[in-house]
Amino acid sequence: MNKKIISVLALLTASFQASAGMEDDPLLTFVKIDQFEIRNTDGPDPLVFDGQLWIGKDLNKLWIKSEIERVDGETEENELQLLYSRAIAPYWDFQVGWRKDFKPDPDQDWLAIGVQGLAPYFFEVEATAFISDESQTNLRLEAEYELLFTQRLILSPEVEVNLYTDDDAERGVGSGFSDLELGLRLRYEIRREFAPYIGVNWMKKFGNTADFAEADGQEIEDTQFVAGIRAWY
Repeated sequence: MNKKIISVLALLTASFQASAGMEDDPLLTFVKIDQFEIRNTDGPDPLVFDGQLWIGKDLNKLWIKSEIERVDGETEENELQLLYSRAIAPYWDFQVGWRKDFKPDPDQDWLAIGVQGLAPYFFEVEATAFISDESQTNLRLEAEYELLFTQRLILSPEVEVNLYTDDDAERGVGSGFSDLELGLRLRYEIRREFAPYIGVNWMKKFGNTADFAEADGQEIEDTQFVAGIRAWY
């Protein structure tokens, strides 16, 4: 891992440990599986996991975020984030830390800086800048909204956008507006903490990223029907 990123994480860990010493603010934990789903495509069906865990108190938390995609028994994408999170306003946190891309090859380390919270009209938003150990910058915006048909039946539109500052042909990433992913998932909460769902997911690559994908024989646009579970505790 890049030495600068290690130094930042060491400072964040020390700050988190110091803040955890207050006795009137209990230590809490939260685990959430946003997506654990199978996606139906024309080729082999991907199995996708997207989850997060945090431990901490009202103002200071340690977050772990994980995204994994496996296709035909092989891991094609594997991203892990370790973040220090500090509340900066009601419903908003500032986050900074480390991201590791284990897959696709070659692996890559990133410094992560961003905000996460609840925007007006109850949109859940994550906006993050990632700076790699190779001076590449990735800007990512994620947003989700919940439409309640009943107290148990809930429709969730989702969007994720990625932009990059430089071409990285080795990893199939192009500069500029790189890719867009839109999702629509309908879940039924058997319990508040556990909900199966079905939905549809649409992805498209743009610009040089699309050119790299076509040269590698990959699809630049795909519509997938999904089925999975969402859970938290």
